[in-house]
Amino acid sequence: MTSVLVVEDDPIIRAALIEVLTAHGLVVRSSPDGFGALREITRWQPDAVVLDLGLPDLDGADALKMIRGLSQVPVVVATARDDDREIIRLLNAGADDYLVKPFSGGQLVARLAAVLRRCGAPPGLQGAPGAGDLGVSEPHGTPLVVGELRVDPNARTAHLAGRELGLTRREFDLLAFLAGNVGRVVSKRQLITEVWRQPYVDEQTVVVHLSCLRRKLGESASLPRYLHTVRGVGVKLVSPR
Repeated sequence: MTSVLVVEDDPIIRAALIEVLTAHGLVVRSSPDGFGALREITRWQPDAVVLDLGLPDLDGADALKMIRGLSQVPVVVATARDDDREIIRLLNAGADDYLVKPFSGGQLVARLAAVLRRCGAPPGLQGAPGAGDLGVSEPHGTPLVVGELRVDPNARTAHLAGRELGLTRREFDLLAFLAGNVGRVVSKRQLITEVWRQPYVDEQTVVVHLSCLRRKLGESASLPRYLHTVRGVGVKLVSPR
């Protein structure tokens, strides 16, 4: 599968980028700083990099030069800087494309696909999540009921107090797995193995999906009802008392 390294220091923006890219079938890792990105590129060798310029340890332009000293990996610069001279300078320094914030997730995915095509790599990008597009095998079985939550693996639907939850494919698979292991603490690594079924997935990807799932369940990590975090161990789904 196509892999992307997201280099972004803002945790909210980084989480949003991870969510968008994983929803389109990409394997994503992230780094909040330039030197961490250089280590990831050396060790992991991603297929593409999304690079912010406002990093805490290195200016993004300097990080780009260092990346080019290590690799010819396609780099899409994503930043709030919109000066024409800056854009031209970065493209001449080795950036493959440039996006000015704010931009849509669809635009980022389209730019990545175009860059990968130009570089001769198969893009491996998929459309918006839906049945059959993320490579996770279909769960089967009788509906799972936890409190007012009802998860139907065959119909791939989830309802809370009779209201259908609008879940992405990955969110549904995550919820179905947790509902099938109700009351058990499951580690992030187990979720990567059983739900993502990919060897290289950033644990932050799991955190982002759990956060989205909590939001759709009408709860938060600080005020949980169904999804409870066990610090240092993992997460479990329980029936609210």
